[in-house]
Amino acid sequence: MAALLQGIVPYRRGWLRQDVVAGVTLAALAIPEVMGYTTIAGTPVITGLYTILLPAVVFGLLGSSRHLVVGGDSATAAIMYGGIAALGIAGLAPGSSQWLALASLTALICGVLLILARLVRLGFLADFISRTVLVGFLTGVGVQVAAGQIGGMLGVPAPKVDAGHLSGTLVGLGKTLGEIGQASGPTVAVSVAVLATLLVFGRWIKAVPGGLVAVVASIAVSYVADLRAHGVGILGPVPSGLPHLGFPSGVTWSDVGGLLGVSVSMFVVIIAQSAATSRAYAVRYRERFSANTDLVGLSLANVAAGLSSSFVVNGSPTKTEMVDEAKSRTQVAQLTMAVTVAVVLLFLTKPLQYLPTAVLSAVVFLIGLKLIDIAGMRAIWRLRRDEFWIALVTAAVVVGVGVEQGIVLAIVLSVLLHVRRHYAPVDTVVSLNAEGRLRLVPAEPGAVTEPGLVIYRFGVGLFYANAARLMEEALALVDVDPRPRWFVLLADAVDDLDYTGGQTLAELAENLAGRNVVFGVVAVTDHLREQLDRFGVTERIGAERVFATAVEARAAFRRADAAPGGPASGG
Repeated sequence: MAALLQGIVPYRRGWLRQDVVAGVTLAALAIPEVMGYTTIAGTPVITGLYTILLPAVVFGLLGSSRHLVVGGDSATAAIMYGGIAALGIAGLAPGSSQWLALASLTALICGVLLILARLVRLGFLADFISRTVLVGFLTGVGVQVAAGQIGGMLGVPAPKVDAGHLSGTLVGLGKTLGEIGQASGPTVAVSVAVLATLLVFGRWIKAVPGGLVAVVASIAVSYVADLRAHGVGILGPVPSGLPHLGFPSGVTWSDVGGLLGVSVSMFVVIIAQSAATSRAYAVRYRERFSANTDLVGLSLANVAAGLSSSFVVNGSPTKTEMVDEAKSRTQVAQLTMAVTVAVVLLFLTKPLQYLPTAVLSAVVFLIGLKLIDIAGMRAIWRLRRDEFWIALVTAAVVVGVGVEQGIVLAIVLSVLLHVRRHYAPVDTVVSLNAEGRLRLVPAEPGAVTEPGLVIYRFGVGLFYANAARLMEEALALVDVDPRPRWFVLLADAVDDLDYTGGQTLAELAENLAGRNVVFGVVAVTDHLREQLDRFGVTERIGAERVFATAVEARAAFRRADAAPGGPASGG
């Protein structure tokens, strides 16, 4: 039971009322949000509700996080839209049954990728996307999402553009603004009213779901005033009942191949965004969560989405924050949300046909603006200018080229940023005062721990990209006048050696021996000592030159220096 319901048990009876209220509140907030996401995904509006029905139940039962809410998401919806549009299938149009079948197929592919990731324990992949590039990526998605809703808010027909390329966002926005003279006054009025409602309730009346108020009020006004007769677009008939269960019809194996690339992009976003959200709330409440267990829940949630006529689902930061603000304690809140959605699907879809489409555009427009993390970008600029430019480039690629290309760039930049830091670590020379306390100075020629002795600290693990740097810095520190008689490597930060790193240390030992400089190593872990032995470094320098502490190394140097003849010969 505990393995199946990690997001629920242990459970206290006193939490039930709180979780149920939070779940109903979450449904009120999430329903207009996921309906809006269908305008990004290009699927029928009812499929948005499907994303918070069966997928939410599956993750609530199988995930480990007690807070993460799963459902339709703007980032994955945008990636999916670009990937399906890029297939170039003749006659394929957003909102069609063929488009929906392909959208459901991408959910199934993502489900398979996620379960494969769980089988080989790839939950750690979430750590390979830094917060820097994630901020930039989501900011770019926010710009793209918000820009894509302006036409709907103005009542201007969506321009025909090449989705997923430069023209997809920038040229599309330009064409929309070029048609601003054709905007529908009543549609603009609806959009402005919705935006005002969302802003007022979101800032000053937080106890009442602003999105729900906007949806209900706009339906009532649309019905009474017959907004459709005044040129305002409405949803039209919305099917009632629970979703059809079954494999997407009309798809082939060739479609799987065509959608594999975009599915991999969504797979990475799902892992990164879901794990980051789960981790944040686990830290906040001092709870445990398992990224690998969540992979199972996310995988089967996407399978449920694919088999219930819906599209890809993801761990949603916005919905998770919604339910957290409502004081939920466990996944019982998400299960309650699913029950509420089922009631809406069974009994309340008829009023939805009067909902102006501009309402959904306005809701998604604000969601897009919230994804634009200005505060995060400012913080990165203030603290790490180099990382700010990486975040900005990532955002620019998402907006100017495409979401799929942006996530690929995000992965590449995250890895390059990691390699760059390890390629150029902060290396120092240890200076010891009379009390034996450490003082670190830059590793520049002439720096010594004390006359005749250099204790050199290499700041990271030693591998192929930075091995040459260690060799160059070490020789530069000893090739000075007068030449130090001992060179000691402080290896407390060196947790591992690859082949190049091991060979480099062996070659350094030979180089120093040729210069009559004693080579020692300090603060070696058992793992690193085994590697030094295997690469022959210990044999070259002598086991007596492997010291536990820098103080011990300095004492050995002083003893050798005071001995008859001194250590100049390397003895």
